[in-house]
Amino acid sequence: MPTESPETPDKVARSLPRQPFSVVIITKNAASQLAACLESASFADEMLVVDSGSSDGTAELAAKRGARVMQKEWLGFGRQKQFAVEAARHDWVLCLDADERVSEPLRASILAALAAPATQAYAMPRCNRFMGRWLRHGEGYPDWSLRLFDRRHARWSDDPVHEKVLTDAPAARIEGDLLHDSAETLAGYLDKQNRYTSMHAEALFKAGKHAGMAQLLLSPALRFVKFYFLRLGFLDGTPGLVHIAIGCCNSFHKYAKLMALQQNRDRM
Repeated sequence: MPTESPETPDKVARSLPRQPFSVVIITKNAASQLAACLESASFADEMLVVDSGSSDGTAELAAKRGARVMQKEWLGFGRQKQFAVEAARHDWVLCLDADERVSEPLRASILAALAAPATQAYAMPRCNRFMGRWLRHGEGYPDWSLRLFDRRHARWSDDPVHEKVLTDAPAARIEGDLLHDSAETLAGYLDKQNRYTSMHAEALFKAGKHAGMAQLLLSPALRFVKFYFLRLGFLDGTPGLVHIAIGCCNSFHKYAKLMALQQNRDRM
């Protein structure tokens, strides 16, 4: 007699009594990273990829991996992610970036939370890989990130960068790491941070925020003390020091750029 094939972990996960959920991912030229992300998220009831005009085969790869693919022109990080959330087929969503992976412990925590939700929003620890090392201290860990939520009670902010989830429900924390491994070079990371600080400064300027010498000087210094000493960033060796130092430079650059925008306006 023919024997029944064993059920895969994904089939077992989908058969559990729980809230159905969608994984949503926004992409642009992420073909080199997306396959591992989708594989780690394959236990979801839906995988949705919202692409913004990739030219490296990202959309085709996503479709082959079982994701539903939509195209949307770039709106900025916050609005792009909210578009993806609203386009999902399920109210519960897990928002991932293409260079992130769901670890096995986090997968188990997500399924447990959805089996008996105690709230409508959950944050998870994100573990960042930097200069070849998984950071376990400082600014790189636990880097709590609110990514799992019921969209009827939460949404992404409209911020073009440094977007965040806004929720009317108290957020709970779940165990298991969200693994962030961008696999980019240090030069590429610095280029990205330069773009982000420019966008952040412009957003602050448009919101009527101001910066002075106190913020320019004290913010980086206090940030270094907090993450390198109080949060034990020194235990992550050279990668930890470089990661924190770049974060401090970002704070300085953000306020310097904001001050430059203020001066340009005042001269007009």
